[in-house]
Amino acid sequence: MKNHPDLLLTNAILLTMDESFTQFDNGAVAIRADTIIAVGNTDEIIQQFPMVEKLDCGGKVLLPGLVNAHTHVPMTLLRGLADDLRLDVWLLGYMMPVEREFVSPDFVRLGTKIAAAELIRTGVTCFADMYYFEEDVARATAEAGLRALCAQTVLKFPTPDAHSFEESLAMAREFISNWLNHPLIVPSVAPHAPYTCTEEILRSTAALAAEYDVPLHTHLAETAIEVENMIGAEGMRVVPYVERHNLFDAKVLAAHCVHVEDNEMYLLRHYKAGVAHNPSSNLKLASGAAPISRMIELGLKVGIGTDGPASNNDLDMFEEIRLASLLAKGMTGDPTTIPAQTALAMATRLGAEAMHMGHITGSIEVGKRADLILVEVNLLHNSPFFQRDPHNRYAQIVYASKSTDVSDVMVNGKWLMRDHQLTTLDEEELMVAAREYAKKIDVFLIQREESILSKLVAIEGATEGESFEIQAKVRITDPKIIREALGRPEIEILYHRHYHEYDTYFQFSDPRQGRLRYREDEYLDAMGKVIDVRYRLTLVGPSREDRFPSDVLLSRSRYIAPATHSLRFYREYFNPESEQSIEKQRLRWRILFKGIEFYVNLDEVIQPDLGYFLEVKSRTWSRRDAELKSEMVSELLELLSASAAESITQDYIEIISP
Repeated sequence: MKNHPDLLLTNAILLTMDESFTQFDNGAVAIRADTIIAVGNTDEIIQQFPMVEKLDCGGKVLLPGLVNAHTHVPMTLLRGLADDLRLDVWLLGYMMPVEREFVSPDFVRLGTKIAAAELIRTGVTCFADMYYFEEDVARATAEAGLRALCAQTVLKFPTPDAHSFEESLAMAREFISNWLNHPLIVPSVAPHAPYTCTEEILRSTAALAAEYDVPLHTHLAETAIEVENMIGAEGMRVVPYVERHNLFDAKVLAAHCVHVEDNEMYLLRHYKAGVAHNPSSNLKLASGAAPISRMIELGLKVGIGTDGPASNNDLDMFEEIRLASLLAKGMTGDPTTIPAQTALAMATRLGAEAMHMGHITGSIEVGKRADLILVEVNLLHNSPFFQRDPHNRYAQIVYASKSTDVSDVMVNGKWLMRDHQLTTLDEEELMVAAREYAKKIDVFLIQREESILSKLVAIEGATEGESFEIQAKVRITDPKIIREALGRPEIEILYHRHYHEYDTYFQFSDPRQGRLRYREDEYLDAMGKVIDVRYRLTLVGPSREDRFPSDVLLSRSRYIAPATHSLRFYREYFNPESEQSIEKQRLRWRILFKGIEFYVNLDEVIQPDLGYFLEVKSRTWSRRDAELKSEMVSELLELLSASAAESITQDYIEIISP
């Protein structure tokens, strides 16, 4: 018979998690192939289908499978890699460098299978993922038997699986096209976040998702600094910014939304965007806590996610459900907000709706897929069980149950775990393979941590400057004399600049590492007004390799990189033994003297108060050329009336911290 079930689940405390929160004290579910075809009291269902195979649930709670609305499952292989750090240091200083080195199809398949085992054991039947090589994530997920929204990541810079965003976008298109209408996988695209994507990426990914009518998965307003930077750069907050660039042309699943205001919540609701709340990850990274009470009040579809296992550090949705409820109460001062019933709905039906998959899963209703879990409640930590109030059943699951109480898991009508035993995955084999990856990553990071240069290259892609720098520095008393001397006919001025410079030097316990300088250059016009600002990092080796006559110094090579992050970021990332700040006014001339290019700096060191200095510099790759230029530096100093001045054989940082 067409509507004849293959299996009856009977004798269960059935929490359907439908919109009416229908319950059955002695409930049953009839399943045919992958679909639920009947829900009700056990006696009625058995009477309706008397000859069908029955599974007695023994009074366990029968629930829809939990929905993890935001994660990065391959990052199980990065679990515990770097903890107790700020989000930017964690992400840019550790996660991304390691990912660039190690993430491959093999990496994501193994990481996904490990995650799948953990998800199944903790009662998750459906999750939303965002990562690289997403087709391999999808394949491993389907092999494990789980349901997922799998989104191919797109970023504005090279990723482990693509050299450009165009390549990532093409991969996303091919992935979506290949996996459309799969029974377990909903393919998707993931512009990572507004701060890691261009306007073109936001528009292009939204257009791609709309073209194929699939969801779009992204991060929005996760940190306060993200919002501050957006306001500073664009004059608006994050949600209005992505609206301007057509992101909501797609069905959006927005992870985090920690720092959003009411008008942004109204926008999200207007566009039927789903929100994935990630309480553990947001707290661990000190990003804050999303205003989910207000979101729920406004009618937003809010699910719960674990985020990646490198920032949580697990995939345990029971922990997240409980924390979501308790955190909301603590934030609002209202113990009635996000009651257990609502929290559990967020982890099931509302989560599926936030992922735009509510028609498929998230509740036990006729026509939906058979994604179900059984939870033991007749246990010491869950005793006794009061039946006076039907809401107690939700409270029992949310406040007292543990993920280890999940005994059985079914997805799409197939058992993935029976009586605590996985049926599709070999856990021991997965853990052995994970240990091998951990050894390799440990070696990589240990070697990198021993080198400041390696750490710099990992985050900023430093380039090597000239091998040698010729430098002569003299202390002067009257800068006016130098300015006048620069007008002599023997000197051709190519350009003149005025800078206000703020230098912070990081010094390390091993002097062989050199010093790292963070410089903020304010470029001033003729009236002293700031017209441009430049930030740079310079790693300088030991300051002097050799000395030529007249105290002309030959310095070692230096590595230069743009400083794209805050001084606080670099302080926490490089962890220097000490630091020292210098502030100075610098007049710089780029000149030709006897056909050779030199830089002349007239510096007033303001903090600390060291007075005036004249520097003459030139750069070269050749030691022979360096010797020639050292003689010319002496001539130039004499021409500038500074030959009799006090020679300084130290950099400013060495003067103040010898």
